[in-house]
Amino acid sequence: MAQVTLETNGSVCPFPLVEAKQAMTTLATGDELVIHFDCTQATDAIPRWAAESGYPVTDFSKRGPAEWSITVQKA
Repeated sequence: MAQVTLETNGSVCPFPLVEAKQAMTTLATGDELVIHFDCTQATDAIPRWAAESGYPVTDFSKRGPAEWSITVQKA
C-alpha cells in the first residue's frame, strides 16, 4: 500500500477537491491519499465526496488554526 500526499494549502475551494479527485485516479486500490488543505469548505466537501465515492476516510485532523489533513483510501 502506498501513501501519496497532496499539498493544497493556499488553494481556494473547490480546487483542493478537484485536485484530490484527479490524484485519486492515479492510485491503486488500497492506496491512501493524504490531502493537506486550508480551505474551510473542503472540511465538508472532501469527506462528502469520499463517502459518495465509497472511499473510507482513515484520518481527519486539524493541523493548525485553519489547516486540516484528511486521509482517504481508494477502495
